Amino acid sequence: MRRETRRAVSAVSALCVLLITVGCTTEKPAPGPTPSYSSTHRTPAPTAIAPLRGTTVPAGSLDHASIAAKIDNHPDARPQVGLEKTDLLFEELVEGGLTRYVAVWQSEIPDLLGPVRSIRPMDPDIISPLGGIVCYSGGQERFVALMRKTPVYNAIHGQTDTASTFYRTPAKAAPHNVLVKAKELLAQHTGIVAPAQQFAFSLDVPSSTAAKDGQPTASINYAFSSGTKGTWTWDATQKAFLRAQGTGPDLDASGAQLKASNVVVLRVPVSNDKGVPKTEMIGSGEAWVSAGGGTVHATWSKASATDPIRLVDSAGVTVRLAAGNTWIELVPLAGSVAFVAPA
Repeated sequence: MRRETRRAVSAVSALCVLLITVGCTTEKPAPGPTPSYSSTHRTPAPTAIAPLRGTTVPAGSLDHASIAAKIDNHPDARPQVGLEKTDLLFEELVEGGLTRYVAVWQSEIPDLLGPVRSIRPMDPDIISPLGGIVCYSGGQERFVALMRKTPVYNAIHGQTDTASTFYRTPAKAAPHNVLVKAKELLAQHTGIVAPAQQFAFSLDVPSSTAAKDGQPTASINYAFSSGTKGTWTWDATQKAFLRAQGTGPDLDASGAQLKASNVVVLRVPVSNDKGVPKTEMIGSGEAWVSAGGGTVHATWSKASATDPIRLVDSAGVTVRLAAGNTWIELVPLAGSVAFVAPA
């Protein structure tokens, strides 16, 4: 009896071991696919600030010279070619109460620019801070000599080095018809460095000094002489001042009205250089800076021919222009300027 009991106990023990062993055994699941992850972060391309416009551009995209040109503003020269692409444009008094321009391109070089005319005694002081290239049609020998002494490459109509890049267009009558193949000219002078930044800039129009702190301005009326007058009118839709001169809108070659993100008015003394008006650029004086529909009163100063123009407000703080193009009106002290508030 005891043997049977022991056999039964042994059988039950063996069965329990088997049940425990079977119960503890599990199958491992088949391995699934390994998850993969890809980052959506991309390192932004490096950027730089356009030295004459203050806009953000791809780094290295503007590593080239500026092109300044003495542009005709006689009615027979209008519409001029390429003015809608300028970074900077200076309007200055010349003989007979008329004006001419020193136009400057660097952010965008047009295929053609012009018509170019002769140099004047104030032009070396305006253009020297830029370095780069200056285009003109000649001028009095003494003024050409002054321009040649500057750190600027002189590209002059009628010289051997401009034979392939300057020409007379049949679309206008002489002397209002000398055009420049600007991109081809620049390609001949790749060793000339980019200009230094000329003004302080904000990131956009609303953050400019004039837009933030200035008096609301609907229009700017100015006069260089009894026969040369103009108006800048604020257009909120385009976020720019629109230009008119004479009896109507000032148009580019495509028929669009010329405009500016910034209008800078400098009151300047004008001397007489043997019958030629000379805007005196070395010194200081009263100024107004307009952008974003506002105008701030300022003081301008320029220490030397190669120094840029400095603009400070009544507290001596540097005025920041809006990122964009700028027209500088060099209005004689004998001229006038008025700022009209919105109605």
